[in-house]
Amino acid sequence: MAKQYDVLFRLLLLGDSGVGKTCLLCRFTDNEFHPSHISTIGVDFKMKTLEIDGVKVRIQIWDTAGQERYQTITKQYYRRAQGIFLVYDITSERSFQHIMKWASDVDEYAPEKIRKILVGNKSDEVDKRQVATEQGIKLANAYGMDFFETSAFTNHNITETFTRLAEQVLAANKKDLDLLRVSANDEIDLAALEAEEGLYDRTAGDQGKGCWC
Repeated sequence: MAKQYDVLFRLLLLGDSGVGKTCLLCRFTDNEFHPSHISTIGVDFKMKTLEIDGVKVRIQIWDTAGQERYQTITKQYYRRAQGIFLVYDITSERSFQHIMKWASDVDEYAPEKIRKILVGNKSDEVDKRQVATEQGIKLANAYGMDFFETSAFTNHNITETFTRLAEQVLAANKKDLDLLRVSANDEIDLAALEAEEGLYDRTAGDQGKGCWC
């Protein structure tokens, strides 16, 4: 049976609670948008396959809780990731200021060659904007990151943002591609992860499976 993908990468969405990380994820993977806000509990994830330069890339995108009480859980996932989205809300100056804290955590806990992209979400809310586009560009340049303003509501720059980080991760790991090639055991077993580290936590029932923002 032909393999459905050649390589598996793990990407992580980081940022304050309420900046729209879950909305970005659900718009990209399921093309869905839900305006209601239900905070992510612990960590959740979704999958999508892209073809980049002839390579079928399966990306496993982890959606993390932004609240302080879950950050010990979240940090355990940094070392598992190859790429990170640092997300703020353009209508929240506070969430933008906190990007420096998130970036500092990434430097401390994530692998050295991890790729990062800065994302200013909710670009459709022009009348509520508190963070100028130029501020985002300046901060991204300071950290050597690409920068995108996105809107999960209008689907602006969603595919472009996720694809760009996947491209960067693929390029950064070209030499190690054979090590990342899929084998029968490469799929992550959440139950095994749970038993191994006691990390995985989500709301009871099926709520964690939905696309709520």
